[in-house]
Amino acid sequence: MKQMWSPWRSSYVETLKHTDKKCVFCEIDKLNQDEKTFVISRQEFNYVVLNIFPYNNGHLLVVPYEHVDDTTILSEDVLNEAMRLIQYSIKALRNVFSADGFNIGMNLGSAAGAGIAEHVHFHIVPRWKGDTNFMPVLSGNKVISQDLKTTFDKIKPEFEKFFE
Repeated sequence: MKQMWSPWRSSYVETLKHTDKKCVFCEIDKLNQDEKTFVISRQEFNYVVLNIFPYNNGHLLVVPYEHVDDTTILSEDVLNEAMRLIQYSIKALRNVFSADGFNIGMNLGSAAGAGIAEHVHFHIVPRWKGDTNFMPVLSGNKVISQDLKTTFDKIKPEFEKFFE
């Protein structure tokens, strides 16, 4: 599938100063510039961030702070918190975007399609009935109808309600 030109992404990617030797998820954590990097929530073992290459509006990632490439290495505390954050993500996305369903999962290893195989992360992709249109079918392009900053501004306050 082809991607459509999205100029707002370049300013975000440039803030990470990403090189092949640095992990983008570790860099997001180290920068501690949540609004620039679209970090929705930071908890003890994981953080929630908008995917800058979303499959749909509101595509979130739950990312452990620990830099590992396999879930079997993660502690129960990390995994339990990650699952709670997935639950909160679902609730927030339902409240903000009225999502009808969700694709939730991960790609473990590059052979499984992981774009960032060196750092485990979980995807939460909101879905809606009838959310397909002619663009993917005819041109192989997916249209994302909302910029990341607007999505961030809508989801973050909803997410913060869980931690008041």
